[in-house]
Amino acid sequence: MGAGGRMVVPTTKKQEHDALRRAPHSAPPFTLSQIKKAIPPHCFQRSVLRSFSYVVYDLAMVFAFYYIAITYFHLLPHSLSYLAWPIYWVIQGCVLTGVWVIAHECGHHAFSDYQWLDDTVGLILHSALLVPYFSWKYSHRRHHSNTGSLERDEVFVPKPKSKIPWFSRYLNNPPGRVLTLTITLTLGWPLYLLFNVSGRHYDRFACHYDPYGPIYSNRERMQIYISDAGVLAVTYGLFRLVAAKGLAWVVCVYGVPLLIVNGFLVMITYLQHTHPSLPHYDSTEWDWLRGALATMDRDYGVLNKVFHNITDTHVAHHLFSTMPHYHAMEATKAIRPILGDYYQFDGTPFYMAMWREAKECIYVEPDENSKDKGVYWYKNMF
Repeated sequence: MGAGGRMVVPTTKKQEHDALRRAPHSAPPFTLSQIKKAIPPHCFQRSVLRSFSYVVYDLAMVFAFYYIAITYFHLLPHSLSYLAWPIYWVIQGCVLTGVWVIAHECGHHAFSDYQWLDDTVGLILHSALLVPYFSWKYSHRRHHSNTGSLERDEVFVPKPKSKIPWFSRYLNNPPGRVLTLTITLTLGWPLYLLFNVSGRHYDRFACHYDPYGPIYSNRERMQIYISDAGVLAVTYGLFRLVAAKGLAWVVCVYGVPLLIVNGFLVMITYLQHTHPSLPHYDSTEWDWLRGALATMDRDYGVLNKVFHNITDTHVAHHLFSTMPHYHAMEATKAIRPILGDYYQFDGTPFYMAMWREAKECIYVEPDENSKDKGVYWYKNMF
């Protein structure tokens, strides 16, 4: 670890150990203002043309792959079509994940200088992927406001040992982890939207589709209705497509790629905030800056670009969420010398990291011999 922080791609046991060393958890010796001054001013400038160029490029790729699939796949021998469709599903799912990220950027007002334009683009793109745009925008904004807080964070909130379900000890083995990861990656996103699974504890039932649920304030309720209307409109369109083309056609062209999008979304979010070296804080220790720094940049290889670098610039995104994604890499390089050891990066391949974190990050507890009782760390032993 040098001035640039921990950037380790584990290839040996020692390097893996270095990557898992605990991150600093005390109040950092710098301020948010000092971090911002290290970033070139143009990184905070949003361009409508440049932002739309990514929308156009991604959608052009989506329609190109769609056209190839529906035009040529039926001409292939059956043996080749069984190979072609899975390739289409994976590639289309990855590109649509990039579309999802742009809509996410709209929710942060990082797409343009015009809030109405950001909300319009975000509503259209997210609704097309069956995401309630405003509903998620508001809950995700609260996640950014409370990252790392055990009481107020909104997503992937770790539990102390005393609140771990009784059956968890029986899933802490390879077959159990396979089952857990399969359910998490396939059903995790709809379960979160419908039932707030893995989300913040509320005193009553919380659902992203409920305008009167505890997640939202009175002034936000009308926009939740708009989000629901967007999802219902796309759902109705899919119903008409099923009637016209058949269920199998819709599942192959749209359903499976959407399942892959949802899986990547859950995986990316999980790995950004779940790591053996990351601290979590209760109300006695938490503050916004330490919480924002308790996140992990990851390396997804070529998919970093496909996902518009939401994967490997997430620390900068949490510090300055209105910054457009196309400046985030430059900003990340600029802030690393300021952050030093407070910058966290793990280059473990994401599929290996997902397995490791599912094994190592079961619950959080403070260290018994530490004076910092409000700082919690992941543990894996029952």
